[in-house]
Amino acid sequence: MRITRISDEIQRLTADNGGVFTGPGTNTYLIGNEELSIIDPGPDLSNHIEDIMELGDGRITKILITHTHPDHSPGAESLSNELGLPIYGCITESSRLRDLPISIHETVQHRSMIKSSDHEIMAIHTPGHASNHFCYLYNGFLFTGDHIMQGSTVVIAPPDGNMTQYLDSLEMIKEFTIDTILPGHGDPIHDPYDEIDATIAHRLKREKKVLGHLKDNASIDIESLLPKVYDDVSSLLLPLARFSLEAHLIRLIENNQATFDGQRYSLIE
Repeated sequence: MRITRISDEIQRLTADNGGVFTGPGTNTYLIGNEELSIIDPGPDLSNHIEDIMELGDGRITKILITHTHPDHSPGAESLSNELGLPIYGCITESSRLRDLPISIHETVQHRSMIKSSDHEIMAIHTPGHASNHFCYLYNGFLFTGDHIMQGSTVVIAPPDGNMTQYLDSLEMIKEFTIDTILPGHGDPIHDPYDEIDATIAHRLKREKKVLGHLKDNASIDIESLLPKVYDDVSSLLLPLARFSLEAHLIRLIENNQATFDGQRYSLIE
């Protein structure tokens, strides 16, 4: 059981699903003492669900999910069925088309409060990585799911992923008082605002690189553009980078900086 105590009221249990997308594995968080709220039960791995229930020791009352991607939410269905507990989260039309079906018993709203006997968690809508993505804020700890990950860049995959929404969501969460980011993958981040600013700067630097290559080419297709924009990335990761490149290009079109004729992209000058 890969468990880490973050604070007197927060424990982290990491699922055994490490990989390119998930780093060391999906982090499941347990919040509270008298009652426990679970954030992201992760994949539907029987040993992981059993570990959550063992740690919960009959105190789990709520299950929260940040979004419905397969490394974060399927375990919620099994845990809910085992314990007869509600799942808190959100489904959108585009997430419904993309992700596996899941039962949401309590739909969360932006800034809604999820109350338990000894803790209260705020839901914060952070679309971008996924349209139904929520972060959760408790006592200065921001549980970011895939919105911010430690040591890894988040993939933005259209049409459910949206680069403009992602950047706007990053700016928005700076309005809240955050001491520590607890990501869905990786370790705690103790300089949250520096991390947020660095993430925004990284995305805008990549966007500037896209604009530069569009300027150097009268028109270009995405497959030719990809290795130019991501020449600092391993070729093995280019299929993943392609999603984010498309998201950048859609953002440039929305901002009237580029056009697309169905095959090739061109800069508007």
